[in-house]
Amino acid sequence: MRPLEGKVAVVAGATRGAGRAIACTLGEAGATVYCTGRSARGARPPSGRPETIDETAEMVAARGGTAIPVQTDHTDREQVRRLFERVEAEQGRLDVLVNNVNGDDLAEWGGAFWEQSLDQGLRQLERGIDSHVITIHTALPFMLRGGRSGLIVGVTDRGAISFFHGFVKQSVMKLAELLAPELRPRGVAIVAVTPGYLRSEAMLERFGVTEATWRDAIKKDPYFAGSETPFYTGRAVAALAADPRVMLKTGKTLASWTLAEEYGFTDVDGARPHWERFMAPAIDEQWAKLAKQLRAEFRKHGADPHAVLEDDRVTLTLRARVSADGEQPPRWLAQEIAWPELFYGSRKQLVADFYERWAQARGAAAPAAGPPAAEEHATA
Repeated sequence: MRPLEGKVAVVAGATRGAGRAIACTLGEAGATVYCTGRSARGARPPSGRPETIDETAEMVAARGGTAIPVQTDHTDREQVRRLFERVEAEQGRLDVLVNNVNGDDLAEWGGAFWEQSLDQGLRQLERGIDSHVITIHTALPFMLRGGRSGLIVGVTDRGAISFFHGFVKQSVMKLAELLAPELRPRGVAIVAVTPGYLRSEAMLERFGVTEATWRDAIKKDPYFAGSETPFYTGRAVAALAADPRVMLKTGKTLASWTLAEEYGFTDVDGARPHWERFMAPAIDEQWAKLAKQLRAEFRKHGADPHAVLEDDRVTLTLRARVSADGEQPPRWLAQEIAWPELFYGSRKQLVADFYERWAQARGAAAPAAGPPAAEEHATA
C-alpha cells in the first residue's frame, strides 16, 4: 500500500537518525521526498559524522521510493528560499514538511546553566529553533498556494538534558501549539512528535553495538531495553501524513508509542515499545529514593519534612513551604525534575541545592504546614 502516492514531502535534517528514517518511510509510502541537510557526499561533513543526505536518498530508493537530496543549511534563509523554489518548480506542490534539524550534538550534560558555553548554547538554539522558524515561514506560502491540505511535523524530545537542549525541545512543541490556530482554517495541521529512547546511529556507536546486537548494550544501560529504532518515529510520521483526520491532532505533541497503538504499526523488529510504560516502574523507584533523601536532608537540618515538604510523582515536582505560619496565601518553592536528571544527575547535589534554596527563601520563618495554594517556581 502506498497511501502517500502523488504527495511531495521535504524532510529537513534527513541526514541521519529520525530524519533519515522519516524520509525512508514517507518514500516507502509513495511520497516524493526531498532529503535536505548540510552533510552531502563529497563535502566535508559539518558534524564529523559519516552519514549524508545522498545515502538517505539511496535508502529511500532501495525501499521503492523517490528521493532527491538537496544540500541545505536551514539556518541560512537564502538556501532555504532556493530549496522551496526548486520544489515548487519541479513538483508544483508541497504536502508534508518535517523539521528534524537540531543541535543535539552541541548539548552539554551536567553543569549549571551559567557554567556551560554560551556560544555553544546559542548555536544549539540557532540550529534547533531558528532553523524550524525559517523553514516553516519560507515553506508556508508555497504550501498554502495550492489550497490543498498539508502537514508540518517538528521532531522533539520530552526529556531535557540541559537548559539549552530543553529550551530547543520545548520551543518545537510551542511552535505547533501557537501556529495551530492560524493554520487550522487553512487546512494545514502542525504537530510535534517525540520518540522514546532512540537507537540512532550515534547511540549504537556510543555503546559499541549494531542494530543486530543492540541488546548487548543493556548491560551498560538497563534503560536501553526500552529503546526504539528511528523507524518507529518514521512510521508515526507516515501514519499521520496518511490520516485524513490529522487535523484533530493539530497543535499537539504526540509520542511514537501512543501513535503506534492508535495506528497499529510496529517497530522494524515487530516490537511495539512504549517508553512511558517501560519507564514508569523505574521512575517510581528513583522518585521514591529522591523523596526519601530529601526528607532526610531537611530532617538533618532540624526541619520537619512532614510539615514543609510535598512531592508529586505525577508531575515530578518537589515542593517546600517557605511562608511563615498563618501567612495567606502560603508561599511554596517548587521544582520540576526532568526524567534524565532523575536518572543521570547527582541526587545528592539536587537534594542539597533544593534545601539550600528553601533555607534562603524561608529566612528566619518557622516551618509551616498545609496544602500549596501558590507556588514560587525554581529553575529545574
